[in-house]
Amino acid sequence: MNSPTLTRRSVAGDWRAGWLFPIVMLVTLLAGCASLPDVDYLRRGQLQVQKPTIVTANGTLSDGKTQSMLDRMAAKVGATDILARHVAAEEAISSAPLVAGNKVILLDDGPITMQAMMNALRTARDHINLETYIIEADEVGRAFADLLIQKRAAGVQVNLIYDSVGALTTPPEFFDRLRAGGINLLEYNPINPLKAEGKWDINQRDHRKLLIVDGRVAFTGGVNISRVYGKSSLIRGKNRQAPPEDAKQSAWRDTHMQIEGPVVAEFQKLFLDTWRRQTGNDITAKRYFPPLKPEGNALVRALGSTADQEDYSVYKTYVSALSNASNYVHLTTAYFVPDQQIVEAMKEAAQRGVDVKIIFPSFTDHEMILYAGRSFYDELLQAGVKIYERRIAMLHAKTAVVDGVWSTIGSTNLDMRSFLHNDELNAVILNVDFAEKMEALFQRDLRDSDQIMLESWRQRGIGQKMKEWAVRVLEYWL
Repeated sequence: MNSPTLTRRSVAGDWRAGWLFPIVMLVTLLAGCASLPDVDYLRRGQLQVQKPTIVTANGTLSDGKTQSMLDRMAAKVGATDILARHVAAEEAISSAPLVAGNKVILLDDGPITMQAMMNALRTARDHINLETYIIEADEVGRAFADLLIQKRAAGVQVNLIYDSVGALTTPPEFFDRLRAGGINLLEYNPINPLKAEGKWDINQRDHRKLLIVDGRVAFTGGVNISRVYGKSSLIRGKNRQAPPEDAKQSAWRDTHMQIEGPVVAEFQKLFLDTWRRQTGNDITAKRYFPPLKPEGNALVRALGSTADQEDYSVYKTYVSALSNASNYVHLTTAYFVPDQQIVEAMKEAAQRGVDVKIIFPSFTDHEMILYAGRSFYDELLQAGVKIYERRIAMLHAKTAVVDGVWSTIGSTNLDMRSFLHNDELNAVILNVDFAEKMEALFQRDLRDSDQIMLESWRQRGIGQKMKEWAVRVLEYWL
């Protein structure tokens, strides 16, 4: 449920809002086409890297202790440039610190994620900060709303950021009830420019998914507040089934995570920064930054990208990770409309012997995006990239696991919409045990997917080829 422009959700996904299509296209065309930066230096390993800095609950580790920690991880996974080169490159790419001492829990299904978040909400004593692209007025959205109102009545401060486009079909009465219950609401970049408090850009969206409870536990990943996560995606089957007419009727396969430890403060800073950038004001102070002790042994970086700051940190991280992988890169992505630099990084990795596998959806809630992604298959397959399509469940996850130690889960799709126009959020995790769980999840999805082979792919019908060509021409506006 990602919307590169209003057209993906409100027009392609909901014809009731079809009147917005010509307005959005006109505004987008008049604004011109933004472009991603040249990152050839990342692919060629020409970035002047910095020594990684690791922050703990008690301060910054010395260079010696930092290197010792990375060496211990390297000893578990063998030869890889991910730790020696990419982590150092990531330090130069992003200002976000690499934080030690965190407990990370993989949430690999919608109902599991919803239950974990609801359980955390029930424990709230001081504040709840929730940022989401979509919050729907369905049974899942109402359950969240009921609990948020209940916690506010108990004296807990509740702050909610939702995207104006993502919530386009959510009735105003849903938000009126939350507001009447004392919840602080922020509609990110309102569609109506008269409601905007600062700079107005209809094409800039908040695609993040972030929940923070009492400054002590954070959740992030690809899961929105919607009933599509009410069904379990752990459905097994070897036979391809016809895609449902409405993808919302299918179970959705998504990935989220729960985080406890010192890095929660970095996620908190990102939430508060979004509020400040949109309103020009700080939220009424609460105990947003309680003392945090080590809860586990994972190194985590909270990697937030914002369109108005043009930092492209998540984009650069993906390019660098692909360029520095030594053994394997296993990716899942819901929407695939990349720029050529990402494609070249994938091809180059495969051509130097890295096992590059990508799982895509076999059906989606946005058909044009599906064909846009498939228009890259021939080029990738020819270079040795292995491509799969997930059966039965609607794949919405945005994940990567590289060389058994580096993982990322977040809201960022491998498309230009995510890289250029969205506020996105990814957690980058350095931890062998967590990477093993991520790899096991990837292999589970692989068993429920069909591999696309080059020879058979080239025999697809002319109608499909024409659709791919047509949407490729319009890929920037998807």
